[in-house]
Amino acid sequence: MAVKIRLKRLGTKKRPFFRIVVADSRAPRDGKCVEEIGHYDPLAKDENVHLKKDRALYWLSQGAKPTETVASFLKQSGISRRNAEGGS
Repeated sequence: MAVKIRLKRLGTKKRPFFRIVVADSRAPRDGKCVEEIGHYDPLAKDENVHLKKDRALYWLSQGAKPTETVASFLKQSGISRRNAEGGS
């Protein structure tokens, strides 16, 4: 099973809200997920990304591949694949 860390869209029309989830890469975008590890509110003025860093590191260490957008959120939070693999 190939696992991805990606966004799941919620909210209403013109009021987007996203959850950061770990899901099977074959599952639909808004379908079943393995775990929710955070959320992203693009309309918030400050602190629009909230992330469970320990769970993100765990899934990265298990081989989950983040999408480009989620990778940028991880980078902003100071999380990288090196951290997940135990490097410095």
